[in-house]
Amino acid sequence: MGRQVRNQPPPDAHELAKKQREISVSEFFIRNRHLLGFDNPKRALLTAVKEAVDNALDACEEARILPEILVCIEPVQEQGERYRLTVLDNGPGIVRAQIPKIFGKLLYGSKFHRLKMARGQQGIGISAAAMYGQLTTGKPTRITSKFSPTRKAHYFEINIETHTNNPIVVKEEERDWEHRQGTQVEIELEGKNTHGRQSVEEYLLLTAVANPHATFRYTGPEGERMEIPRATDTLPEEPQEIKPHPHGIELGALAKMLQTTKSRRLSSFLHSDFSRVSTRVALAICESAGLEPAARPGRIARTEADRLYQAINTTKLMNPPTSCISPIGEDLLIRGLKQRYRGDFFTACTRPPAVYRGNPFLIEAAVAYGGENDPEGQVQVMRFANRVPLLYQQGACAISQAISEVDWKAYRLQQGRGQFPQGPMVLMVHFASVWVPFTSESKEAIAHYPIILKELKLALQECGRRLSSHVRGREIADLQTRRRNLFELYIHELSQSLSHLTGKEREAIREKLLKMARKATRAQDARDRAEQEELAQVEQQFKLSAQGAVEEGETLVAGR
Repeated sequence: MGRQVRNQPPPDAHELAKKQREISVSEFFIRNRHLLGFDNPKRALLTAVKEAVDNALDACEEARILPEILVCIEPVQEQGERYRLTVLDNGPGIVRAQIPKIFGKLLYGSKFHRLKMARGQQGIGISAAAMYGQLTTGKPTRITSKFSPTRKAHYFEINIETHTNNPIVVKEEERDWEHRQGTQVEIELEGKNTHGRQSVEEYLLLTAVANPHATFRYTGPEGERMEIPRATDTLPEEPQEIKPHPHGIELGALAKMLQTTKSRRLSSFLHSDFSRVSTRVALAICESAGLEPAARPGRIARTEADRLYQAINTTKLMNPPTSCISPIGEDLLIRGLKQRYRGDFFTACTRPPAVYRGNPFLIEAAVAYGGENDPEGQVQVMRFANRVPLLYQQGACAISQAISEVDWKAYRLQQGRGQFPQGPMVLMVHFASVWVPFTSESKEAIAHYPIILKELKLALQECGRRLSSHVRGREIADLQTRRRNLFELYIHELSQSLSHLTGKEREAIREKLLKMARKATRAQDARDRAEQEELAQVEQQFKLSAQGAVEEGETLVAGR
């Protein structure tokens, strides 16, 4: 007989409640670190470099300093795939009180609540890299920062208390530092260094294309060195912070703003807390919602807030201002491409700003065609968001979908159905916005909003039209060259035959025939020429005519 098992009564609500507790954001991301781009050692190393470099570029640009960034990856001896990552910048530095919070607390930063273009958005990146280093090696993150040439540098060693998402300062002191100002971050982490695509070198080269105003220096774990000098001494135009646009606000956010605003009147709240709402428009919204303009915003009830929300969305408003966006610009796009790629043809297109969910954005596209690019392979695509390269999740990105949906055959490129085009081309696409709609926290793919797809296609099609004119002109020029070369094959025999027939000097006849060939086959503008099929027919007719002339000349000479 087996032991009889007593049936346990199921737990009641009180016992279940004892098992419930708050989850720290750090604990959540430790268990879901793949969401932040730390799902494997190769990608983890690249993501840590990316987050540190992004912060350095943002800090330098906000302080109006031409960035000089050093990236160094050193292997930790006898530790397998363990590296010490060091990123040094010449930026403005960080004040002492902010250093522990920036590097030791997730979801802490200055960019989340500001509507202006920036690389970082959520205050997760660099602290997540620090947390990953702590998780895989147990070592604290080391930060050295100096904000004045006359002051000593602040040195910190920081860990993250994952249960509370708070920084733990392991060590703090002031140090002499040879640099005038700037910030240096050192993270020891588990990683895998690779070369080629999706490597640290590739990331820095692509970053230099979208940030031609920055200088990058890189030292790899195998002693390899790379320096990318800046292509321009002009900083990007500084984006200006804007207020939220009413058409991008949801009902819950509107209700919260009503409770927290400093305005005392509803009309002044609409005018001062939103962009593109004049005093006249604010009064019109109040009238449409059936609310008094002088009403206190904090006393607006939920039903009244709902009416206000509906009135806002039915009122025609101007698009939000675009001073919050800083595009790369067509000239610098081409200059950046030329610094990295060789080509016969370069072009770039910057679209006018558009709006999704009340957030302004614009699309830029650039093309490098010909040169050393593979004429039979797939077009090389470079995706960027706010000047940051996107190296992963290409298939999930709106940029990739837009490229696949454009009919590249119309622009004289080969393309399979629903595929990227084929040809000797590098295609660069840049998405710039105050808030990039990434599909995940790892910030590698852009969401598929219809208006975003539309703008992407329009930019790509504009580049395609310019490329088509170049390709067609080159095809015609090549055809004309082939025609001239074909004619020249018979000039020697034809001039000799005509010399026998006319008694004139053969060289003089040959020179005249060459002039006639060059004039007849001179490359002209593609739009003023016949279609390539017609030129091919002319080529065939010319070949037959030339052969007939030679045969006729030889027959006459023989008969004479």
